[in-house]
Amino acid sequence: MKISILDQAPISSGYSPKEALEASVQLALSAERLGFTRYWIAEHHDLSGFACSAPEIMLSYIGAKTKKIRIGAGAILLPYYKPYKIVESFNTLATLFPGRVDLGIGRAPGGSAEASMALSDNFLEGVRQMPEKVMELLHFLHNDFSQDHMFAKLSASPMPETSPEPWLLGTSRKSALMAAEFGSAYAFGQFMSEQDGKDIIKQYRKNFIARGALQKPKVILTVSAICAETTQKAEELALSSMLWKIKAENNEGTDGIPSIEDAKHYFRRLNVEPFNNRNREIIGSPKEVAEQLMDMKHQYQADEIMIVTLVHQFEDRLRSYELISNELIK
Repeated sequence: MKISILDQAPISSGYSPKEALEASVQLALSAERLGFTRYWIAEHHDLSGFACSAPEIMLSYIGAKTKKIRIGAGAILLPYYKPYKIVESFNTLATLFPGRVDLGIGRAPGGSAEASMALSDNFLEGVRQMPEKVMELLHFLHNDFSQDHMFAKLSASPMPETSPEPWLLGTSRKSALMAAEFGSAYAFGQFMSEQDGKDIIKQYRKNFIARGALQKPKVILTVSAICAETTQKAEELALSSMLWKIKAENNEGTDGIPSIEDAKHYFRRLNVEPFNNRNREIIGSPKEVAEQLMDMKHQYQADEIMIVTLVHQFEDRLRSYELISNELIK
């Protein structure tokens, strides 16, 4: 079974952004050692708790330290940028690390309204232009503009022997149909979607049009999972991410992913049951998590499962991935 890692470069309370980014490098190295298919890192802007605002910079560093694992962005937020510059950056990565680079594209803001304003004069206009931007990006990737196009003689150099593999990331039917129309691989973010992912992926597969190197639909299902030696320990580890998400949703200031002790105190003080809403997260022992992941792969008809894990201590996060890999990577 193919499994991969989505890294949000979490900053835990009591730790610095530098330590968070150093942990991301160690996670990528461990992912390669454990046999994960790919390692992606996400783009966020001035979000308390996440350290990576420039995936392409982190990928250049990680690519130089790894040898075979696929590396990519999950995702570059296209509404902010010109496609040409994105492809130049990822073609450079693909030239340095042949056959290993993925270019994941998304349209979320990835931060506050103020961050969107600082990055772009009109983020919403960038979102509206998303289909045109995706098409232009794919033409630059494949170097196949029509002869009468204004960019026909323009190359996003350096041109690698193997182009980055494009992925469209999303959580809705709209993103799935866009990926299908453009013949792109599709990554569905189940861990942050309230919609019926099974039907969304089904629609992607049904409407897929082969337009380039990808001749048939290709799906990654991204899920949130926390694994430990016992279910009780996994649930304890999950308290940190549950509290962080509550504070983030309520726009409460936070200094990063809280400790287990702080989370226990919070839920005890308010007399709140933290596990009332677990429908989007897999939490348990190695066998429990592995069984649920395999079941989800079958239900969603995914080619690959990508796992995001948010806990306070890096050692616990790494151990979670190790336990899952022991069960699923043969």
